[in-house]
This record gives sequence, structure tokens and C-alpha cells, in this order.
Amino acid sequence: MGGDTKVDERKLTRRELVERMLAGMAAGAAWPLLASAHPIHEHLKNAALLDRADVAHKSADWKLLFLDTKQSESLGALAETMVPGSAKAQVNRFIDLLLSVDSKKHQQEFVGSLAALESGAEKHFGRRFPALTVSEQESMLTDFSHDESEHFENLKEWIAGAYYSSEEGMRELGWDGKHAFAKFPGCEHAGEPH
Repeated sequence: MGGDTKVDERKLTRRELVERMLAGMAAGAAWPLLASAHPIHEHLKNAALLDRADVAHKSADWKLLFLDTKQSESLGALAETMVPGSAKAQVNRFIDLLLSVDSKKHQQEFVGSLAALESGAEKHFGRRFPALTVSEQESMLTDFSHDESEHFENLKEWIAGAYYSSEEGMRELGWDGKHAFAKFPGCEHAGEPH
């Protein structure tokens, strides 16, 4: 019995979390994020990359691989505004790692989307996104989601995929650390879950 407790108490790796999600999908659960054509979803199927992410997550001497410092700060602030808890899950580190091995096209699209966000913050508030107050960031995102919906959706997919593939994100969805989801925990409209 004592051995089971230690296994239950240890923190799962991102690869183990994603493997459990995929096993749940095979058993009939649906995780809509993995059905998307967005580039992050191919990365979530790469076990070696997920293992590298866990090493980076724990590293005290972590360094950016693709983004520059300002881009990482903007991404961190954006992620935390979109999905509170993203800072603890180190979403910016995970996305930086994924982008470092992604195609030039996807890298350019991401940087372009982040630049559009920063341009909007400068235009509306005269400051970079991370320097805005929480209410200004929320206001900015509302406008950005309407005015720059393609950029907003691109960034949202990266952030949601990174966060909800982390232990923090899975626990937020109701995962208890032991069982795969019977179905994706989502909202219901007119009695139809999605």
C-alpha cells in the first residue's frame, strides 16, 4: 500500500498527462483541443518534446530558445490574462520550446500575432501589454478578439493547448490524478455538451 501512495503523490510529467488524455480519447472521451489543425496539437503528440518540456519546467537556469525577453514577457502576461494560472504552469516556457522546433511559417505567424497584440496595446494605452493594468489588459483582449480575431485565435490556441496539457490545466478541468475523463468536461448549451 505504501508504494501506491508514493505513486499517487508524485507529480506527473506532461507526457504522462497527454498520454492519459489520449488514452481517454481512445476509450471514448473527446478532447476538442487535440482535434484542431493548429500546430500545437502535433507537438502534444511528440513524447520526446514533452519530456524536454518537463526538464525545462524544472530547470533553475532556463533560457529562452526562440522568443526574446520582451516577447516572453508579453506572452506570459497575455497567457495569465486569458487563462489565470498560466504563469504557475509556465506556459510561456512551454510555448517557447515548441516554437523553437516548429516551422518558420508557424514561428512567423506566432511572432506576428504577438506583435499585433503589442501594437494594439501601444496604440490604445501607450504602453506594452505587460505594463497595462489588469482591467486594461482585459479591455485590450476584448477589442483584440474582435479587431484582430485571426491573431487572437492563433495566440489563444497556443495558450490553451499549453495550459490544458499541464497538470494545473488538467486539474482545473476536473482531472483527479487517477482517472481519464469519461467525456470532455465542458459547458452545455441546449443540453448538448461540447
